[in-house]
Amino acid sequence: MGRDYGVPVPVGYRQTTAGRIGVVLRWIALVIGAVLFLLPFYLLVRNGLATQGELSARDWSLFPRSLHWSNFADVFDSDEVPLLRSLWNSVVVAVLQTVGQVFLCSLAGYGLARIPYRHANKVLYAVIASLMVPTAVTFVPSFVVVSSLGWISDLRGLVVPGLFSALNVFLFRQYFLDFPVELEEAGRLDGLNRWGVFWRVVVPNCGGFFAAIAVIDFIGSWNQFLWPLIIGQDESSWTVQVALSTLLSSQNPKINLLFAAAAVSILPIVLVFVVLQRYLVRGVTETGLRG
Repeated sequence: MGRDYGVPVPVGYRQTTAGRIGVVLRWIALVIGAVLFLLPFYLLVRNGLATQGELSARDWSLFPRSLHWSNFADVFDSDEVPLLRSLWNSVVVAVLQTVGQVFLCSLAGYGLARIPYRHANKVLYAVIASLMVPTAVTFVPSFVVVSSLGWISDLRGLVVPGLFSALNVFLFRQYFLDFPVELEEAGRLDGLNRWGVFWRVVVPNCGGFFAAIAVIDFIGSWNQFLWPLIIGQDESSWTVQVALSTLLSSQNPKINLLFAAAAVSILPIVLVFVVLQRYLVRGVTETGLRG
């Protein structure tokens, strides 16, 4: 009679092994994702520290033979592109548009969510319908209005048309629909009017969502190119994206300086993203789109 030398494997052991394999696979996926995410930043810094000849050479190396930190200084000293001025213009435009969009769109979204109005649904449908209109289609009428106001090559022409966002109105409206009504009623019992309830009760309790929308608006405003290119006809009103395109389209383009300037231009949005990334993640989960 033969003997069964097979040793049964405990169920807990199998589950532990499967769990360890799952952890290893997750770490591999995270490492691959991190490498893909950091690759563009590496290329910006690597090419920004190289020479023009190294970028056009057939042999490609992981790092330049010598690090030319002077490329960053040359970008700011260049007579072709006023990089420092364009960075300041981008900061002004991005900050003003972010503040304006958060303020105006939150008021509009709160009004659609809380203020009883017979035509509120019609206004909401009009806001949603405007999302289907391509942005490029509105450039011509917007340019005519801005030109008639004399805002060409003026920061007002860059800022004012971007102070309203239909998408933000919709997101704020969806978010305020889920806001506890009891808190607003408590504010009214304390003698607050509708504006006081919004400013003293709703806004302080929605700081995370406001910060998330602000991060998204700031990044979107900073990365604008086509509208600033149309309006900023004078170099004193160029934003950083327009300045970079000018550096690329010059008669003697210096690719290494372009990479160095691009690395400098992304620093503000990287800092904003790193500092406020937790609000950005929270905003994605709290937009009210979960049903």
